[in-house]
Amino acid sequence: MNKQLFQFTIAIVMLVAISLAVYFRDAINVDLLAQWLDQAGWWAPVFFILLYISATVLFLPGSVFTLAGGIIFGPFFGLLYNLVGATIGASISFLIARYLASDFVLQRSGGRLKQLINGVEAEGWRFVAFVRLVPLFPFNLLNYALGLTKIRFSEYVLASFIFMLPGAAAYTYIGYAGRDALSGGDGFIKNILIALALLAVAIFLPRFIATVRRGPSIDINELKQRLENKTTLVLDVRSEKEFHADGKIDNALNIPVEALEQQISNLDAYKSQSISIVCRTDKRSAVAANVLLKHGFEDVRVVRGGMTKWNKVYGLS
Repeated sequence: MNKQLFQFTIAIVMLVAISLAVYFRDAINVDLLAQWLDQAGWWAPVFFILLYISATVLFLPGSVFTLAGGIIFGPFFGLLYNLVGATIGASISFLIARYLASDFVLQRSGGRLKQLINGVEAEGWRFVAFVRLVPLFPFNLLNYALGLTKIRFSEYVLASFIFMLPGAAAYTYIGYAGRDALSGGDGFIKNILIALALLAVAIFLPRFIATVRRGPSIDINELKQRLENKTTLVLDVRSEKEFHADGKIDNALNIPVEALEQQISNLDAYKSQSISIVCRTDKRSAVAANVLLKHGFEDVRVVRGGMTKWNKVYGLS
């Protein structure tokens, strides 16, 4: 069996398995899982981890299993089993996508898709950390999507395990606290408060991380002063279309953030000089700042509020 035929066969098997899993997903609930695992005895943790892995690969709702881990195994072992199952499942999904489709996508990707992939690869483990902390995309789908990039597998696994911890801890403890409340335990109020505190940490930690990742920054007033004194280069990392259509700062250099890694040599003359990065807002500016810092640029500043705030205060140009 040649490689293409084998890949096609595996893809068909995966498609059928995912379709069946999605079709019967409503039949899976915490009570049913608890009954199955209660009959498993000492093997219950192993079976639970295997079920969690299967759920991740087959697009079943991971929240059900995370809550179940806290309900069935408690806050500590439940968290451990949840993290192990989620990480292994995410890793298998990543490898399936990388083996089955990455060559196909690489050969046919171009334009904005290619720029997006390059941008993700430039961030590496930092991008994995961000999307694990900030669940902007469906967890199961994201695992496969990241497999299409060239992010190192070891970085993907380690970043996934570490940065899934806050959310997993919160939901595991919520499951445990709910079980304690239903059973009438004396400490259920304390457990609920702890669960809420963990959930708050999981919600606000991404904002803190984003602030740290953004690094040194300046506001638009300081940028204007630097421009008047001619002491900074403005690097605008919006797309070329945004740069020309939505207003720009005079003498700004436009290199889209997705293309920055490939065009970094264009900025070699500014390695020891001040560079102020603007985008529509701060998010892509922070990505660009990390790319420059990784390549040894010494004075890189993100302009807070980006072009959105600049245009609001100083108008379009």
